[in-house]
Amino acid sequence: MSVLTLAWQTVKARTGGFIGAFVAILCGTAIVAACGILMESGLRGGVPTERYAAADVVVTADRIVRPPSADVLAFEHAAEQPSLPASLVAKIAAVPGARAVAEQTFPAVVVGPDGQPLAGRPSFGHNWDSAVLAPFTLKQGSAPKDGEVVLDAALAAEAGVAVGGEVRVMVRSAPVTYRVAGVAEDSGSARQASLFFSEAVATELAGRPDRVSAIGVLGADAGRVEAALSGDHVTVSSGADRSAAEFDDVSQTKSILAILAGSFGGYAVLVAIFVVASTLALAVEQRRREFALLRAVGATPRQVRRLIGVETTVVSVVAGVLGSLLGILVAQGLRAAFARIGVVPDDFALSIGPIPLAAALLIGVGAARVAAWSASRRPSSINPVEALGEAAVQKRDVGRVRLTIGWALVALGLGATAVPLFLGGQLGAAMSVMAALVLIIGLTLTGPRVVGAAVRVIAPVLARSSGVSGYLASANVLKNSRRLAAAVTPLMLAIGFAVVNFYSQTTLTAAVQQQTERSITADHVITGVTGVPAEVAGKISGGTATSLVRTQVITASTTGDSVDVQSRPANGLDPTASGMVDLGVVSGSINDLRPGTVALSDGHASWEGKKVGDDVEFWFADGQQAKLKVVATYEHDLAFGDYVLSAADARAHTNAGMDSAVLVKGSDATALQALTSTYPGLQVTTGVAAQDRSAERTQFLLNLVAVGVILGYVAISVSNTLVMSTAARRREFALLRLVGTGRRQVVRMMRAEALLTVGLAAVLGSLVAAVPLGVLALGLTGTPVPAGPVWVYLGALAGAALLGLVSVAVSTRVSLRAKPIDTIGLRE
Repeated sequence: MSVLTLAWQTVKARTGGFIGAFVAILCGTAIVAACGILMESGLRGGVPTERYAAADVVVTADRIVRPPSADVLAFEHAAEQPSLPASLVAKIAAVPGARAVAEQTFPAVVVGPDGQPLAGRPSFGHNWDSAVLAPFTLKQGSAPKDGEVVLDAALAAEAGVAVGGEVRVMVRSAPVTYRVAGVAEDSGSARQASLFFSEAVATELAGRPDRVSAIGVLGADAGRVEAALSGDHVTVSSGADRSAAEFDDVSQTKSILAILAGSFGGYAVLVAIFVVASTLALAVEQRRREFALLRAVGATPRQVRRLIGVETTVVSVVAGVLGSLLGILVAQGLRAAFARIGVVPDDFALSIGPIPLAAALLIGVGAARVAAWSASRRPSSINPVEALGEAAVQKRDVGRVRLTIGWALVALGLGATAVPLFLGGQLGAAMSVMAALVLIIGLTLTGPRVVGAAVRVIAPVLARSSGVSGYLASANVLKNSRRLAAAVTPLMLAIGFAVVNFYSQTTLTAAVQQQTERSITADHVITGVTGVPAEVAGKISGGTATSLVRTQVITASTTGDSVDVQSRPANGLDPTASGMVDLGVVSGSINDLRPGTVALSDGHASWEGKKVGDDVEFWFADGQQAKLKVVATYEHDLAFGDYVLSAADARAHTNAGMDSAVLVKGSDATALQALTSTYPGLQVTTGVAAQDRSAERTQFLLNLVAVGVILGYVAISVSNTLVMSTAARRREFALLRLVGTGRRQVVRMMRAEALLTVGLAAVLGSLVAAVPLGVLALGLTGTPVPAGPVWVYLGALAGAALLGLVSVAVSTRVSLRAKPIDTIGLRE
């Protein structure tokens, strides 16, 4: 009989024993497959193109920032879409059969009949020649001349204007009146509204002489265009990729999905390996008698290991195939959740191909085989003479190698908790989560020792306080601490992982808000629907004002042979900001902040070895390289980021070309309100109420969704482990009942064990979370108490307790249904 045949017969005969491993591999593979689908969608997914529907190819400037010294994996996507040299139009037109059409794109908002901007859809202005790329065709009227505009049909209806009428349009300034020359329509633009101007007016409004936003190509394929533009640092898009060139949110979504799937997928793979290994170890441990008998009748260690490996392969292949297909549904669910919280557009379509499914299957099978190899070492290495004795009594300790690795990981995790004291910010919060995960893995490896020590203290109290049931429960946990540790570990993981992920984000958010409120000392904040025109700050009378431009920069840090490329939040301010913001200046002066200069956070300056007077290199939000002089260093990096630029520099490298807000001090509120009639859509608020918190909230919700999926998997594994562990004790329950123990006493014994399991998991999980969270809170807010509602922590404890108690109670009652005399004769 071949090993495969024997393994298949064993799997069929012991279906119940393999259910736990099957479920663990199935769910783990599904999550990994979902992450793979999200990553592939970040590369190939998108939405239907609208403005470029008739274009065969779209050429845009390259948004990928990759330092010359970095490897292929070290890059970032620029937050803003760079413009292209207009000279490339002639270069593309030289391609045989190609027609190159330059496009200008800029924010343009129509003021409605009520005097307020129309905000139904984002609206953009374009040059009339680019209308052919959609194509837009005139429904009424004629092409626009200077002083005229053509509106798309839906926008014209919303504004209530017709051909020959007048409409006010805002483009980075006060509204300007244009005559409506025509109304155009295309096959359907659901995501945006379009306004078309003459070529000269569009070029002037775009504010980029000799540059264009994009180039549409008709009559040529992507390959020939790429060949013609090799070395020009452009992106050539065709097919579904054209939507990323058209819609900025699609381009950002693709970047976010790729990054998210990579980080989330890493966690998912780690947790999946952890859960599968734990489940398989428990399944193998429950078959000690069977493997002991095989050793006693002459099976070699290699044969036992091979049998376990083949059994695991059979189960993992079936579970992996089904799990990979289930991953499609998980990915669709994640996409829907991400769309609900605003991370991806509602119409963003996933790209589902065979590569992520195959990769997830290989990872699932590979993780199972590694786990099987680890779990098979002990049953395959016992001495045949001692096999039956070894099978009857649980080994009281774990191996030295495992303990050494476990304690080393605990020490490493404790050391990593101190990192937020030096890094802070989002990176510090991420390190807290990583430190907690390392601590959990370390405690898992040392679990029998840690749980055994705790049980030796608790068991005597349990024996004295709960009668016969307590005595039995005490005896069980003392003699089977490894079984108890196997049940405690997944519950500890669920509690610790949930608490650390939630409170690390709430603590970071609270720290940012706290520092922002201290740092922004302005009396009023002016914001707008699409931004604030740059000229507004200069029109404030009776006080002082400064522009605030929220942006990003991209940095590259070299550590040894590796290059770390990161996108960092930044702000643009005017030199007049010193009376309205408190940066916590350490050296230099914010009054010296002019175009060509920059202020750095003190921590980042120390990390980079920079001081006042030095030059610092980075990339602006549109990917343009910068080399600016440092004029100040400051402490309040949570409120302002690591880089503070001059408002002019920050504004010049954004597509909108406007301020995010204007901070005002000393001016009368009535005078400020008068600006809203000149600039429709402006709002005046008090203090920091107008500060934009949407990005942080989105990031927080994004983490909750990702963590929720992993916790759902962990919850399944918790229930799975507890049910397997309890169901394997059917003969033990039958023997207790045959010697006179009542059914209720057995139930109460298991309830006492379940309470002990949940209690130990709650204590260890809380400790695992408390250490990194306390250090993070101390570094961010100055107090060791994390910020956030306490009910989330209590809910995590209650959820874990309910899951543990219900799983044990249900499986216990199911195991007690059969008659003891029938159960005692069953094989283990």
